[in-house]
Amino acid sequence: MQPEWTTLVADRLAELYERKFGGKDKGRYRISVRLVREAAGRNRLYEDDVKMLTRSMLEKGFVLIDMDSFFVVMGMNSFVNYRRANEELLK
Repeated sequence: MQPEWTTLVADRLAELYERKFGGKDKGRYRISVRLVREAAGRNRLYEDDVKMLTRSMLEKGFVLIDMDSFFVVMGMNSFVNYRRANEELLK
């Protein structure tokens, strides 16, 4: 079972995706590790914490990408129309 804070932070991050800021009506954004830590009420985010938060985000239809000093939040729909590699390409 996931800790409650992961669901609460995932909800906040999902809400930000729908909010207008940074010159865009909604969509992908980056957020510092510090702000995510503060939202979680934690002094540190460990690898397991990030994995749990990532899982919570996936369940809400979002991808959380850890870029070390910041996170990127994207909707899973962003990846639907990407080109698909197949076995022939890998030969």
